[in-house]
Amino acid sequence: QVQFVESGGGLVQPGGSLRLSCVASGITFNVYGSAWYRQAPGKQREWVAGITVGGTAAYAESVKGRFTASRDNAKNTLFLQMDNLKPEDTAVYYCNAPLTKKKNGQYTYWGQGTQVTVSS
Repeated sequence: QVQFVESGGGLVQPGGSLRLSCVASGITFNVYGSAWYRQAPGKQREWVAGITVGGTAAYAESVKGRFTASRDNAKNTLFLQMDNLKPEDTAVYYCNAPLTKKKNGQYTYWGQGTQVTVSS
């Protein structure tokens, strides 16, 4: 019932830009919040950025100043503008809604993610 569909990833050179999109169904971001995560090969999934129910954005230190999260509540769509991309940004990027977490703190639903590859 709850689904997330991420898109916009691709191959880009260092210093380049990409804009990711995430469309949610079954929940609304302005009720359950919104967040971006990423997972690189061999690494744990990590939090990248988020926008609270009230619209306050926050970022991981590793992307602060380079990434900008935004949300279109009317379209229930989350965005991540990624500028000055670095090879270490290479990962599969996922979105989710924090207030949908189970009591154990884990998410029930994940989308397929979108691959971002930063390479020269």
